[in-house]
Amino acid sequence: MTQQKIEEALQILKALGLPRAQQNERSAFCLLALLNLTPEKPWSEAGAPLIGITPIMNFTALHYGKKYAPNSRETFRRYTMHQFVDSGLALYNPDDLSRPVNSPHAVYQIEQAALSLIQLFGTDAWTGALYKYLGIQKTLAERYAQERGAQQNSGAFKKWLGFST
Repeated sequence: MTQQKIEEALQILKALGLPRAQQNERSAFCLLALLNLTPEKPWSEAGAPLIGITPIMNFTALHYGKKYAPNSRETFRRYTMHQFVDSGLALYNPDDLSRPVNSPHAVYQIEQAALSLIQLFGTDAWTGALYKYLGIQKTLAERYAQERGAQQNSGAFKKWLGFST
């Protein structure tokens, strides 16, 4: 049951268009913690608690048996949660937008439309809801590709104008 839930979380991350670098076990654990989804709970019971990085790591150890060293917090924040926020999958400090970036009280929460979609995972309604969600929400992979294209076009334009890049 535990491995199946991790695999399903990975399927969701891939379906949502997260870059390959976020399609890994750590990211799956982050998603499961954001949803407060233990191995025995169905996707329809996913929730939206406010949760910080250390509580995500504790959730992973308690419910999925995967322990990370305390110095892994930055890896979770920088290589998973940052991209979850950029993609619109998660919100950063939704309870207090004025909280400083470096606050030890920083929290994340699954975005409401993403929660509603994920609660449908494994049902007949999942595919239609996913297409509708993706039609509204640009994937992070698409955003990154668009930014790379804009940077490349900007460099070509500057070169065309005679500026060195």
